[in-house]
Amino acid sequence: MLQRIQTVYLLVALLASAVLPYFFPLWKVDGKDFYFMSKVLYAALFGLSTALTLVSIISFKKRQHQFVLGRLNMILNLILLGLFVYRSLNLSGETPAVSEKGIGMFLPIISIVMLVLANKAIKKDEDLVKSVDRLR
Repeated sequence: MLQRIQTVYLLVALLASAVLPYFFPLWKVDGKDFYFMSKVLYAALFGLSTALTLVSIISFKKRQHQFVLGRLNMILNLILLGLFVYRSLNLSGETPAVSEKGIGMFLPIISIVMLVLANKAIKKDEDLVKSVDRLR
């Protein structure tokens, strides 16, 4: 059912991985904003995360499949977050090119939190269906 709470969580995760990266820069170097489109790897990982979230929303009838897609999406966002942390640790503030970290680096964290909440709700629904099946 599309009107479940996990769909709302998945829609927020979709928003965090598909729409917000266009508005929030990942970091600034010399006053220029660095968005995710500047590197193909970041664009591919954000795109894959968006696709996984969209497929997870669409597959609302297959809860186990939806749960697995959520887990894969969490792993993908952890990889993306790891790349951002690695990049931010390599940005030094002592060079002439002064750099700042942007709020876009935290978008995978928002996505991960929403995916965890969605998987929790999916698991709750699955347990409810199993308990009803036991009564039959």
